[in-house]
Amino acid sequence: MKAIRRFTVRTVLPEPLRGLEELIHNLRWSWHHETLDLFRSVDPALWEAVGHDPVRLLGEISPERLASLSRDRRFLRRLQNATEELHDYLTAPRWYQGLAERDADVAPPSSIAYFSPEYGIAAALPQYSGGLGILAGDHLKTAGDMGVPIIAVGLLYRHGYFSQSLSPDGWQLEHYPAIDPNGLPLRLLRHADGRPVHITIGMPPGAGRGGDLRAQVWLAQVGRVPQLLLDSDVEENDQATRDITDRLYGGGGDHRLLQEMLLGIGGVRAIRAYCEITGHPAPEVFHTNEGHAGFLGLERIRELVSEHGLTFDEALEAVRAGTVFTTHTPVPAGIDRFPRELIQRYFGGSGEEPDGPSGGARGVWGAGGSDVPVERILELGAETYPGGDRTMFNMAVMGMRLAQRVNGVSELHGRVSREMFGGLWGGFDTWEVPIGSITNGVHAGTWVAREMFDLAAREVPSVVETGRGWDAVRAVPPGDVWRVRRVLRERLVHDTRRRLRESWRARGASEAEVAWIDDVLDPDVLTIGFARRVPSYKRLTLMLRDPDRLRALLLDPERPVQIVIAGKAHPADEGGKRLIQEIVRFSDGEDVRHRIVFLPDYDIDLARVLVQGCDVWLNNPLRPLEASGTSGMKAALNGALNLSIRDGWWDEWYDGQNGWAIPSADGLAAPDRRDALEAAALYDLIQDHVAVTFYDRDSAGLPRRWLEMVEHTIATLGPKVLATRMLRDYVEKYYLPAAASARAMSAGGYEGARSLAAWKQKVAKAWPAVAVEHVETAGDESPHVGARLSVRVVVELGDLDPSDVTVEAVYGRVDESDSLIEPSYLELTGGEPVDGGGRRYVGEVPLDRSGAFGYSVRVLPRHPLLPGRAEMGLVAVPPAPVGMTNGDLR
Repeated sequence: MKAIRRFTVRTVLPEPLRGLEELIHNLRWSWHHETLDLFRSVDPALWEAVGHDPVRLLGEISPERLASLSRDRRFLRRLQNATEELHDYLTAPRWYQGLAERDADVAPPSSIAYFSPEYGIAAALPQYSGGLGILAGDHLKTAGDMGVPIIAVGLLYRHGYFSQSLSPDGWQLEHYPAIDPNGLPLRLLRHADGRPVHITIGMPPGAGRGGDLRAQVWLAQVGRVPQLLLDSDVEENDQATRDITDRLYGGGGDHRLLQEMLLGIGGVRAIRAYCEITGHPAPEVFHTNEGHAGFLGLERIRELVSEHGLTFDEALEAVRAGTVFTTHTPVPAGIDRFPRELIQRYFGGSGEEPDGPSGGARGVWGAGGSDVPVERILELGAETYPGGDRTMFNMAVMGMRLAQRVNGVSELHGRVSREMFGGLWGGFDTWEVPIGSITNGVHAGTWVAREMFDLAAREVPSVVETGRGWDAVRAVPPGDVWRVRRVLRERLVHDTRRRLRESWRARGASEAEVAWIDDVLDPDVLTIGFARRVPSYKRLTLMLRDPDRLRALLLDPERPVQIVIAGKAHPADEGGKRLIQEIVRFSDGEDVRHRIVFLPDYDIDLARVLVQGCDVWLNNPLRPLEASGTSGMKAALNGALNLSIRDGWWDEWYDGQNGWAIPSADGLAAPDRRDALEAAALYDLIQDHVAVTFYDRDSAGLPRRWLEMVEHTIATLGPKVLATRMLRDYVEKYYLPAAASARAMSAGGYEGARSLAAWKQKVAKAWPAVAVEHVETAGDESPHVGARLSVRVVVELGDLDPSDVTVEAVYGRVDESDSLIEPSYLELTGGEPVDGGGRRYVGEVPLDRSGAFGYSVRVLPRHPLLPGRAEMGLVAVPPAPVGMTNGDLR
């Protein structure tokens, strides 16, 4: 008989052991080896049985064992040391606290809000599906290590992302085990009187739900970072509303929209409640990790309109100034889009919270006298660019319009994003689209094997203690590196056998039928890892393009290769499931199953074993569709070499000595031909370079060239791929400037926002009359390097003043079509009126390079509070030709 309800009964710890509860409720244990050692010593056998989950450990440990530990002086001393070390971690000044000390002109934001739909913190908190969540988790952990005052916001999914198993014929099966928050390292956020905090969002009539959307807030502590997780499974909601936070990336249409409304709008309200209850400083900067949380900007606009009396446009300027938006997708299909009518339905009701002062018809905002008109909301998400669908509301587009600072997650992805979204800044060339890039990084404490840390601590302690001195890694004895690498490979082999046996038993095999698994993989064979989500562009089955060639590589008698594969397809992705089935069926073959393995249920724990134990990390996406990728970074820090298409982070940091680049045929229009060429190149690299280098041993049995490449990889990539570098970049390039802009907007009762909004309205209205009337130049017809070209321009400004604009020459190298390539800029001076109307501007363009050279002129809006040239998407350029004398306008 099955129980009708499942819940967790928490253990009451004896007073001497109360410190265990404190350690468990700070997720720092998930990357802190000493705390994990302490948990393991509570009951080593039980620790293995509960999958290294300390909450389950205390839930299942016997009272007798607890009583014994409470009398164990040695254990109590270790417990006291661990809790004191945690207190020091939480309170001691760190890198961020020293910013102002190092530079008196720096005023770091007192708090930063970070919004993400998923977080990969630990396998014990299954609230993630893939790279976006793992990146978000590493962002929080690193913020704690560096003292960056982030408040994180997400949703608590009662079924998380699915657990994966395989059918007997290799088809992916999904399971959604129920999650009891009381069995997780979470606490409810409560008011001072003990009442749980409830967040309420109004619902319009006809939404198919019995009333407004209410959510409680669970609090997780990730090191120094508080994480707020909203949960709609509360008694006040009807069943449909309770199910809004049922599963990660489940459902579509209304369901997905409501999740994103709760994340964005509810998340801001949860932060306000948290700060009021705890006294935590209110965030000055809001960081939106992908478009799912974009509605947070609308809630902040509503606050400013209703509480500070700003107009929509004034509030928009104030919100944009302090908002950072990070896009993670290089493909339009990866962006959430909703029909405009759906947005109209939910945002067209009353303008206040249901218990707010105005009351009125149900709805989130409302039209006609409401604080945030739905027409303005629809404008923010409108695809008003060439190729856009004006019937759709685009969450990424709204996120970019609500943020003054936007970035991709690698240099290549930044370029791709500028091309994808360049239409939002019409009139500007792609290189000027204000989308930057910060390449992702990984949290070393989570992903680097303990043995590698111990080796570094012994041989190059400066790297561990200060994060500097990476080049000293080259001096580590090669034999020591090789010994650690074999330990990690052997661990992967044993874990693979265990997981594979569990998988085959779940597929219906008897114990007698899985005896062969005892010989799967070999700890002395070159091991390649391949693990990721399974959309088609990641090409899980590229390695199967020529099965006979792959089989020959696996079974080579002198230089064999073994491959460990893992990955999940989205439950609705039938094509992805077929790819998994194809790889499973191949790996089930009796001739190769000891050399190639597919492991189901890819999660943090499996990922950690894989990136630590593999010799080579394989990645073969369709370039340039991998925004960044971080698995290869994790593998590199553990002494693996990358074998990858030059996409994402690998495109900018591959140097020819830290692995191998698979040649890309991305110029080919025929996908089948492209796959064939790239698969052939992959086989050639493995056979002629990777395997040869791995098995080429000296008299001591060491692969000297391989180990040179490993040490070079760690020394050169180490300081680049760490999340400490990534977060430092975010702080210095985005958070600090965003805080300064937000303060400038809010100063004097938001006078900055009011004046900028009024100025923008004036400029937008007057801009159609702005024109370049005449351009003339003076100089030699065949100039030499070092000469100067005098440029004189007559500009019509209409109702604008010279102080409202910048007139500049744009010059530099040109290509065959006369397009300027990475040009320079020269602000022209003057602005005096000329006879017949207009104003004259002059300047001298330096001819500082030989070869094809060109220039143009343009007029741009100018205001001290604008962050960049393309901010308003307005530019006036001369028609061709226009009043030209003595020279051509190239």
